[in-house]
Formats: sequence, C-alpha cells, structure tokens
Amino acid sequence: MRDLDLKTLRLWVAVCDCQNISQAAAQAHIEPSAVSKRLSALEATLGTPLLLRGRRGVQPTPAGLALLEHARTVLFTIDRISADAAAFAGGLRGQVRLVASASAVAQSLLDDVAAFMAAAEHQGIQVQIEERLSTEVARWVRDSQAAIGVCWDRADLGGLATLPYHPDELVLALPPGHALARDGSRGALHFADVLDHPQVGLPPATAVYAMLQRAAAQAGRTLNYRAVVSNFDAALRVVKAGLGVTVIPRQVARPLAEAGALVLRPLADPWARRRFAVCFRGREQLAPAALRLVEHLAARAVSACSPEAA
Repeated sequence: MRDLDLKTLRLWVAVCDCQNISQAAAQAHIEPSAVSKRLSALEATLGTPLLLRGRRGVQPTPAGLALLEHARTVLFTIDRISADAAAFAGGLRGQVRLVASASAVAQSLLDDVAAFMAAAEHQGIQVQIEERLSTEVARWVRDSQAAIGVCWDRADLGGLATLPYHPDELVLALPPGHALARDGSRGALHFADVLDHPQVGLPPATAVYAMLQRAAAQAGRTLNYRAVVSNFDAALRVVKAGLGVTVIPRQVARPLAEAGALVLRPLADPWARRRFAVCFRGREQLAPAALRLVEHLAARAVSACSPEAA
C-alpha cells in the first residue's frame, strides 16, 4: 500500500465533520471534484469503501470511522511536531500536556505553572493540565499520553525518570466543636486514635483512601465512613457541617482553618508526611518546552525548601 498523504487525511476529516463533500471542499478552497477524486483514490488504496453517499450528504462506513479515528490521531501528532519544532526558531514555543493528582493540583502546582507561563521567555508555551489519580498519572506518562506527571512519590513510577517536588503533610480536619478540637488537645495524634469517630473519605481509587485503609488494618480496625465524597472541597464542606472528620493535605484545608471554620491537628504517623515527584519518560524524550517546564518545577521545589523560603 502506498503512503497516505496528510492533505488527503485532512480532507477526509473535514468531509466526515461536515458530512458534505461540497462544504469540505469550500473549507479547503478546492473544487468538490478534486475532493471526490482524492477520496476515491483513498478507498482504492485501502481496498474498502469509506463513505456512504446519500441525497442529504455522506456518512463514513465502519471502516471509514476507524480511519477517521486514526487520522485525527496522526494529524494531532503532526501538529504537535510542528509546534515543538518551532521551539528551535525564533523563541521557545510548544504545547505541554501535564497530568497530576488532585493533591498536587490543590496545593502548589497551579501556582508554579502560572509562574512559569508568566515569564517573558515562555509566552509561546501552552500548558494543558489534567487531574488524574496517582496510579493513572504514571500510566499516562508511560503511554505518552502526557509529557509530564506530578503525583505522590510512592506511586509506581517504575521505568520513569523522576525529580523531587514539594513535600506534603496530611492532617486531621475537624469542626471547631469536635471533641478532638479542644484548645488543650492541639498536638499530634495517631490515626488509630481517630478511628472511633465518623470519617469523611474520598473514593476508593484514590491514594489517600488506600493509605487510610492500610493504616486502619494495621491497627486492627476498620474505617467508619459517614460519607464518601468526590474531592477535597466536598470533604471539607461535610466536615464543616459537623458530620465527621477527614484526613486531608494541610495546604488544602489551611484557608478554612485560618478563617476559624475548621481545626487542623497533625498526625504522628510517618505516612502523614510524604513528597510529590515530577515524572517523565526521560530528558532526551522531552520536547524543549516540556523540558523547560520540568526544570522549572524542580527549581521551584528546591527554592521552597531553602532556608531563605522558610
């Protein structure tokens, strides 16, 4: 089979989107007969019909739908190649896809990315951030669905390059009137001492859920969930309403605690202090824009941990 050319693939996508050859031809500024000729040649090359033609337009056949999916992927990749190649001519440019866990997004990641994009030399760089579970973050980076990942460093990061990112502390968030929130009881406590109280938890697929289940099992206990919610904000709202307590990153709960709406108590358990990691497939596999962002995130983490930042 001879190679497929990109112009024909772009026309194919346009025809499928418009469901009309004439409209697709007008968008491409060529004659409809030229589009029809290219599509006929494409069908001959692939050896199967790709379009069902009717009075109201055209529809892709099952084979045509499969081609459409692959064509979109190929054209997206080509566009990314063009954007990344531009980084070598007249200033750094490109698109960077970053996936991160909810904990990382809720803390310092957005501020760090905003500082990166605000720099004059990065005005040509676009950063797309998507929130995923820690287990998904590593998989997305391995599968090249994202260039960079940020997640808990105890996730399975095998096969990936990593750099240390910001530390993270899990604390217990309580409503002000709770028995564990009394003024004389603000020191660190063990998670096992919290298990008698109703919990507000996150979904089972999250890293925090698995960690707390493991800690309860090691104490020979089970978690008593009053509610399971989808994110940190929802968990804090339920706690604020006095319906339970929750284990949550300190930075996430700090604004409500400073406003007096919640009381935070540190946990004495070693697992309550953890660190995030920046993961990627390798420096040599990163586009220039992605490499620049990796270096920026690592530098921000070092700066935050320096004595001057304390």
